[in-house]
Amino acid sequence: MSFTPKGKHLIAGNWVAGDTTFKSSPAHGTAFDYPVGTPAHVNAAAEAAEEAFWSYGYSTREQRAEFLNRIADEIDKRGDEITEIGTSETGLPEGRLQGERGRTTGQLRLFASHILQGDYLDRRHDEALPDRAPIPRPELHMVQRPIGPVAVFGASNFPLAFSTAGGDTAAALAAGCPVVVKGHSAHPGTAEIVADAIDAAIKALGLHPGVFSLIQGGKRDVGTALVQHPLINAVGFTGSLGGGRALFDLCAARPTPIPFFGELGSVNPMFLLPDALAARGDAIASGWAGSLTMGAGQFCTNPGVAVVLAGSDADAFRAAATKALEPMGSQTMLTDGIAQSYRDGRDRISGASGVQELLTTTCDLRNATPYLFATTGKEWLANELLGEEVFGPLGLIVEVADMDEMVAVAKSLQGQLTCTLHMDEGDNDNARKLMPILERKAGRLLANGFPTGVEVSDTMVHGGPYPASTNFGATSVGTMSIRRFLRPVCYQNMSAAILPADLT
Repeated sequence: MSFTPKGKHLIAGNWVAGDTTFKSSPAHGTAFDYPVGTPAHVNAAAEAAEEAFWSYGYSTREQRAEFLNRIADEIDKRGDEITEIGTSETGLPEGRLQGERGRTTGQLRLFASHILQGDYLDRRHDEALPDRAPIPRPELHMVQRPIGPVAVFGASNFPLAFSTAGGDTAAALAAGCPVVVKGHSAHPGTAEIVADAIDAAIKALGLHPGVFSLIQGGKRDVGTALVQHPLINAVGFTGSLGGGRALFDLCAARPTPIPFFGELGSVNPMFLLPDALAARGDAIASGWAGSLTMGAGQFCTNPGVAVVLAGSDADAFRAAATKALEPMGSQTMLTDGIAQSYRDGRDRISGASGVQELLTTTCDLRNATPYLFATTGKEWLANELLGEEVFGPLGLIVEVADMDEMVAVAKSLQGQLTCTLHMDEGDNDNARKLMPILERKAGRLLANGFPTGVEVSDTMVHGGPYPASTNFGATSVGTMSIRRFLRPVCYQNMSAAILPADLT
């Protein structure tokens, strides 16, 4: 391997060793030693971030845009090395890593453009009305301001786009907030080389080094110390429901509670309406198989559940989905732990009452193969466990007796990232019955598509009611995600000479 990691934390511009180390577990290639993070590392990074905020938080939008674009340039300079270490650590193919790198740099450049436009500031102005009776009105200005240092937890399934310089980091830096990243132990080398790119950008532009820090690995005490540190003002997280909920509770229990923006997962159900199912059930089944197995099913928008009306068309859909999934080969999962959790989820579904096995395969070690099961709407409504996410290429077909039961299944859903309608023109009346329910259940609604693939844009919403995310009013993808790291400030009768530059 041409890239040899430093095997250190990056804290306020310095590469720092640790007293203890852990060894990476690559899917293939060389394992390296990395330092174990500690609460002391967290404290040093948080204090540096707070110091940096006094300059970076009051920098101009032009300066921050230049910084974001420079980070993107530095990442691209390291493109081949990032692909090399990333594929080794995760087992993801080169094309996926290259595409994800493009998405990562694209997000950074998109935010640079977004903040230059200035719309996100939501600037408002009420002129003074000194002669208003019975009480004069003062002059009022309002603008969105950065909240301070932010903690970001790297995601296991996206080593670039949701990790070191991913969407949370890009949005926070765009807002004017220094960032402390806790790297994911599944891909520490990838985290390190991206951190090196950010550090190079900081040094090239002469920014305060505390604007960004990376703390590698660590046990639960590192995550706990990070979300409870009094200088951290918000947390961005993408990961499991159990881990995210534990961190969310810690944030709420602080003497000064802070927002925890956690994206925790979803089964992303699809509702196949009768006309669409009859006309093109085979094509939908084929598309579903491709979406379900993409990236070994390790996408938070993986469509794990298909709801259909029982009958001959449903039988044909079952057969077509099984046929489409049968030739799908084994894929390497991101970690041994994720692979084991996938097998545990398979066992939970297969052991549930009223569940029929349509496609069973054999997977072991770090490998994943697809599974397909079927159940009835009645069994689904009686067993909440069937609605829990299985992270991997596992599909469940839910056959309902009629549209009333389909509506009941929709109402039974927990919060979702996405819900999909497969429909033709003749399905409009049935779709109208579902739409008000699905709007309350998910952050993104699709028609005649598959939710894997999240566009990074102004309109994208990647979030939803709990447990899809911990804050249903936020998104972790798209330009609106910057709002998580801003707060409105009103200025009354303030001289223009001392108002924030964004208001003058």
